[in-house]
Amino acid sequence: YNIYNGTKNIEEVIQNTELNHLKIIPSNIDLIGAELELIAKEGRETILKRAIEPVKSRFDFIFIDCPPSLSLLTLNALVAADSLLIPMQCEYYALEGISSLIKTLELVRGSFNSYLDIEGILLTMFDGRNTLANQVAAELKNHFGDKVYKTMIPRNVTLAEAPSHGKPVILYDIHSKGAQSYLELAKEMMENENGTG
Repeated sequence: YNIYNGTKNIEEVIQNTELNHLKIIPSNIDLIGAELELIAKEGRETILKRAIEPVKSRFDFIFIDCPPSLSLLTLNALVAADSLLIPMQCEYYALEGISSLIKTLELVRGSFNSYLDIEGILLTMFDGRNTLANQVAAELKNHFGDKVYKTMIPRNVTLAEAPSHGKPVILYDIHSKGAQSYLELAKEMMENENGTG
């Protein structure tokens, strides 16, 4: 919120975590009001991009977590991003949502960020015993090919429990199936980035 309203710069809001190689910029409830405050602001679509620019070279990856709806805050994230990592629940309505997201991606490319591309599509809440989950996975792989990560995040109780304990899953239970899947995803992403995947 403080970045959007200009009361702090990005250096002031970056926080350390229990993991030496991971920094975060947490949000708070004030972000709800940011949308209204931004409506009349000049250059409102590029606020996040301009804020990130001074620190971008210090990080290998910067992830901007967005809600699954298009808002001015989401637009800021799309303008600031180099690429999109699209988490997709293995459910029927997710397929409808991705077609809408692709249209939005094309609009953002045309007006604000011509370099924006899909980094990858991540299948989440996957249960291989579920016919629909397998159909959704097959449909996405058929349409997007190599853009669909090989790693799939399973339905896993540990993934649901970790946030309630205020910890990322790898600190809550690194041996859980969910944590191991996210570590495998990180490995796959780094291999793709380095051209070895």
